[in-house]
Amino acid sequence: MTSKRKNVVRFDLPINPAFDERLNHESDIDLSVCLCAGPEAAAWAALAGAHVYHVSAAKDELPRRWFVGAELLARCPALLCVSSSGAGYDTVDVAACTAAGIAVVNQAGGNANSVAEHAFGLMLALSRRIIECDRRLRRERGFSREDLMGHEIGGKVLGIIGIGHVGTRMATLAQAFGMRVLATDPYLTEEEIGRRGAQSPALADLLAKSDIVTLHCPRAQDTLGMIGARALQRMKRGALFITTARGGIHNERALLAALESGHIGGAGLDVWDQEPPPLDHPLLKLDSVIAGFHTAGVTHEARRNMAAIAAEQIAGVLKGGKPPRLINPEVWPAYAARFESVLGTQVQVLDSE
Repeated sequence: MTSKRKNVVRFDLPINPAFDERLNHESDIDLSVCLCAGPEAAAWAALAGAHVYHVSAAKDELPRRWFVGAELLARCPALLCVSSSGAGYDTVDVAACTAAGIAVVNQAGGNANSVAEHAFGLMLALSRRIIECDRRLRRERGFSREDLMGHEIGGKVLGIIGIGHVGTRMATLAQAFGMRVLATDPYLTEEEIGRRGAQSPALADLLAKSDIVTLHCPRAQDTLGMIGARALQRMKRGALFITTARGGIHNERALLAALESGHIGGAGLDVWDQEPPPLDHPLLKLDSVIAGFHTAGVTHEARRNMAAIAAEQIAGVLKGGKPPRLINPEVWPAYAARFESVLGTQVQVLDSE
């Protein structure tokens, strides 16, 4: 019996060729690449027959009409799985997918090394005032080297908020520099956080004791605005703040006030409410801020790895396998029934069932 054709759809936003190459090895998978700026009718036609929609995680690059919400799902009767291109899934309404019996997967961990290296680079650059020195050296003379004196990070306390794939890598790097590591993560036990290389105080204690605080948690309802004026005030005077997580977890206006008052000594910001931030954004005017364009995970190595594991996961899903990065495991019974109805084969049982 000839197996039923499986349809995967993505848009023409940047992706490493490893994604297409891997899926093209599957004889029963057809990959369609739609044009973001092309005729909408063609894209809707492809999505209407899609079994998997591999959607960009870049909320400020993907047009809103292609975000995954109830309206899009209503036009995609065959859709079984939504695959985010990144670790985040800001472009996906997970609750709507769960209600429709659709599995949501991401690529968590695929760019962990790159993101951790970037966050550590921001930490070193702020501590040693590397970017500030570069800026001043290009525009003025008459200042002393002592005017740009920084601090070593050895012996300092690093507070990690979210010790998943990236946070664990940060803990390892910090230990190599002789730092003491604290971490909080509501999804992990104190024992597991210890196994990942950190002590586990409450968030308020972490903020109060850390010389540097770095964010590595997902953007969700319980993390939006988590680092606001109150949290920043709890931090040590002169402490550094780093985020390579998601815009919206920290309050930009509150951070600006904390930096201008001198309570926060510096910030390394790779993520913003709007990406890129407007040229007149007040945080960009401060020498105590190092600004990034959400590039922590944008390396050749990370992009290839993310594309490869995404394609591998999709191929496995379409064979009826259990996705290793399933965001909404509670969907599985409804998903399994829909999978059998749409493709005529059964899926594997989840370990928790």
